Amino acid sequence: MSGTISRWWRQGRQQLARVPLSMARVPDAPSQTLRDPWPGNAARGASILRGQLEIAGGKIGLWPEGFLAHANAPGGGLPLLRAAAHGFAWLRDLRALGTDAARVRARDLVDAWLDAPADGEVGLAEVAGNRLAAWLSHYDFFAATAADAFRQRLMVRLVADARALAAALPTEEMDARAIAALKGVIAAGAALPDHGSLLVRALRVLGQELARQILPDGSHAERSPAQMLAVLADLVEIRQHLATAHIEAPPFLAGAIERLSGALRVLRHGDGGMAIFNATREDGPRPIELVLAQAGRAVRPASVLPDAGFYRLAAGRSLIVVDGGAPAPPRLDRLAHAGTLSFEFSVGRERLIVNCGTALAATQEWRQGLRYTAAHSTLVIADTSSSEVREEGLGRRPVNVEARHEESMGAHWLHLSHDGWKRVFGAVHVRRFYLAESGEDLRGEDTVEADTPQPFVIRFHLHPSVDASLQQDGEAVLLRLPSGSGWRLRADGARISLEPSVYLAAPEPRRCEQVVLTGYVDGPQQVRWAITKVA
Repeated sequence: MSGTISRWWRQGRQQLARVPLSMARVPDAPSQTLRDPWPGNAARGASILRGQLEIAGGKIGLWPEGFLAHANAPGGGLPLLRAAAHGFAWLRDLRALGTDAARVRARDLVDAWLDAPADGEVGLAEVAGNRLAAWLSHYDFFAATAADAFRQRLMVRLVADARALAAALPTEEMDARAIAALKGVIAAGAALPDHGSLLVRALRVLGQELARQILPDGSHAERSPAQMLAVLADLVEIRQHLATAHIEAPPFLAGAIERLSGALRVLRHGDGGMAIFNATREDGPRPIELVLAQAGRAVRPASVLPDAGFYRLAAGRSLIVVDGGAPAPPRLDRLAHAGTLSFEFSVGRERLIVNCGTALAATQEWRQGLRYTAAHSTLVIADTSSSEVREEGLGRRPVNVEARHEESMGAHWLHLSHDGWKRVFGAVHVRRFYLAESGEDLRGEDTVEADTPQPFVIRFHLHPSVDASLQQDGEAVLLRLPSGSGWRLRADGARISLEPSVYLAAPEPRRCEQVVLTGYVDGPQQVRWAITKVA
């Protein structure tokens, strides 16, 4: 009932905020010129000139004749693509193109949106926040030299949306989307000092959100490296907007940026990209380095994020990143995968064992399938995911996830367990890792603790760059990295096979292989395996 009352109260405030202002209260232009801190992509800008916006491997049409004139085309109905189109962050790509044609196209697309913003995504707080920040950060690019009528119409809409979004705070979304919404209100408050109440309200709510969403170890409550990066980028942008308007940033903002920066470094592989957990993609190191450089000083990186449950085992040139934590709680689990106790393994700048990734711009079937446990490098019982994957989050999930990490003389031991299958099979998964100080010997042990033996497999998804071959005795798989480095995977207590897999964490889907260890139902419910460097 309290949630319903809060929703009614929020909607009432929004309706009041939408009451038309007198033209005297709508400025002719922003008082402060904000700057977008992130570089655009000229190639994507050229695609927008051709009427096509490319986001996360998907495409959607953008046309001055009608903002989403081709919304019924493939991809046009996907929420991610529509939200990206209405968020206008792609203005930076047109700006990067730097031509008069790009400037005119940006203005024409904004004009078309003002004519008919009829899609459901328009009202989403996250989308509105991104749109406000993008319009204000690129105002000098597409609007400063425009006709008076266009600028007046733009400013009326901008002020109205900022007031309505501020009235909706705190938003119904409890995850990273709330930070994006606050970014827009803060951008409006910084650029429009005559509407100072926007800033007061937004900064108060921002403090509350950061206290709730940023965990003590510096990680984000959604447990997604991608969302951690997105939140850090939004906070850096907020800090810059405040500095541009000569407004002192609250201490909690600097603290959150510093802690997030340190936590983010724990989840990077040797190639500089992120570990592929919970809707994260391998987008390369440059976007991460840009955000970290803008963020500035960070707390000293740890090897463990105890509150999020991520473990970084580094020895020699080898790096293991393990998801050893409970899934994100309800209302923070929209992107959560059923990947508890999965891991990734890289050697230097080369990835060896990975998770399959995410495809947020693909069909629902693909989006859901990549969240299943089978798409992760871990154990699966009876083809059933350790968490129940739902469109809006997770249903059944592990309740007790335990982890104990020890390190001595450069070697690592990690003992983990979870009870995600307790309700359905009465089973607990126990997983142990040992990484030698040389980094050239990784050993693992997977055990199914259950009164009744369960059918299970253990999957090791290989990066597409890895060449795998089953050795003649069928008792090992030879893994060859592009550099020529060789590794051998052996197992005791299971049958070894090589099967096809797919990797969707890269810009383009790629075929790959997976090593599958199939347990013996009539044998011990335990498999010991080892991955060792070949001399």
